[in-house]
Amino acid sequence: MKAKTTIVLFALFTLLSMAIYFLINPSYEKSIKAKYYFEVGNYKEAYTLAQESFSLDVYNRMASTIMAQSKTALKYFNYNEMARKYTQDIDEIALHEDISNADRAKIRMICEIMLSSYTKLAPSVITDIKLVNESSVYNKKFEKLLEKVNRQK
Repeated sequence: MKAKTTIVLFALFTLLSMAIYFLINPSYEKSIKAKYYFEVGNYKEAYTLAQESFSLDVYNRMASTIMAQSKTALKYFNYNEMARKYTQDIDEIALHEDISNADRAKIRMICEIMLSSYTKLAPSVITDIKLVNESSVYNKKFEKLLEKVNRQK
């Protein structure tokens, strides 16, 4: 009975020591904050904090992982932002009654840029599925639009 109590107390002491180390060590403190920002979808802040954390302790695997995941998520986030902007630009062109050859060329170029940008994206297991799905939807829209523009030559 006394041996079990000693083992339990030793385990609790070890866990408490680890928790204190994580909370006091600035590298792990920043990596915990980075993890929080990653989880709430603020990938830029998560990447910045993870980078700072990693620079304080290059053996901090949590910081390294969050930095890599945030970088991937940022690529998807930026792709989606760029797709939204380009979609608005194309919608403005489509409002014209007559679409000029220059406007068609502009739309074709936008579609080609977005399609080539999409092929450079590579999701990982942890990448937010909403970001990946949104990117996929935009990619399909640009594929259809490019096909449509190419038919109207």
